[in-house]
Amino acid sequence: MFTDSVELTVSSGKGGQGCVAFRREKFVLNGGPNGGDGGKGGDVYFKCDNNTHTLSHFQRRMHIKADNGVQGEGSRMTGKSGAKKIIIVPPGTQIIDMETGDILFDMVKNGQEEKFIQGGKGGLGNTHFKSPTNQRPTYAQPGEKGETRSIKLDLKLIADIGLVGFPNVGKSTLISTVSNARPEIANYEFTTLTPKLGQVNIGDFESFVMADIPGIIGGAHEGKGLGIKFLRHIERTKILLYMVDLASYRDLKEQIETLKAEIASFSDKMAENKFAIALTRVDIIPIEDRTELVNSFLNLLGLEASTTNEFKFDSELPYFVQNSADETLGFDKTLPYLVAPISSATFTNIEALKYSLFNLVQADRK
Repeated sequence: MFTDSVELTVSSGKGGQGCVAFRREKFVLNGGPNGGDGGKGGDVYFKCDNNTHTLSHFQRRMHIKADNGVQGEGSRMTGKSGAKKIIIVPPGTQIIDMETGDILFDMVKNGQEEKFIQGGKGGLGNTHFKSPTNQRPTYAQPGEKGETRSIKLDLKLIADIGLVGFPNVGKSTLISTVSNARPEIANYEFTTLTPKLGQVNIGDFESFVMADIPGIIGGAHEGKGLGIKFLRHIERTKILLYMVDLASYRDLKEQIETLKAEIASFSDKMAENKFAIALTRVDIIPIEDRTELVNSFLNLLGLEASTTNEFKFDSELPYFVQNSADETLGFDKTLPYLVAPISSATFTNIEALKYSLFNLVQADRK
């Protein structure tokens, strides 16, 4: 089960109590107090681990607590400290204070470890309280209480490119074609019910991560469809790939305008991200209509088909790619980086799309 939000109560360990003890040894007169200190309570840490990708293992653990310190013993022996509690979370997890709503930590890197709350100090044994006027103290300190905090864990997936489109436009098919992700694929809407990540390999040493979320419909930012629940999973991505279905009953203009409006309504920051457009299911369109349909969409955006074939797109189909000759100027974020007709079923322009998207990812990483 995919779980991306849980509420927890977390407590650090209580310090152990100090010991009241007196030295009792043959031939030693007036041995005096020798009670040891209590052990320190366990601290609580958060650690980011790439080997986990959901928060489902927290669903039945509403209260997580570190170990308490052990009471001190005689002969000035300090009690054992409580073991620290390490809470493992997947990359992209935010730890949020339930009282203030503040983001305490943003766990994004594998191996990142953050100390959350500290365990209570152990109490002092009675050996600390002896004095010339009190040579036989019969009391010791109790250990300090641990700290308890109510928090929320909020998971937002980390990816280079986020797929955005209406239901059943081919997002899952594309990510299964170009990456190692294996989402459920079927010929009905809302087949994808949970976000999916896929690693797209470019050669032997380069790659980027693509995120697939359930389809977006008009009013998604208000909770319609699967709505806002999953839109936040592409909030971290800096590049969006809008997928427009050439064979859909929805008008092409309606699709792109609705998708962009939903993204803008959800997040002003996401609306300013670099983006590209894939025109899907070109294989279903009759051959004689493909060129006219793609050109009409480019005209709708105020674009002209590219004359170069830098990424080896199908030369028989029109497409658009921004000129990246002057890298110091970067790409115009108000325009799509590329617009290309594709088909995951027939692999039309799939390799070209992979490499061109990687080119955009590399430019964004610089």
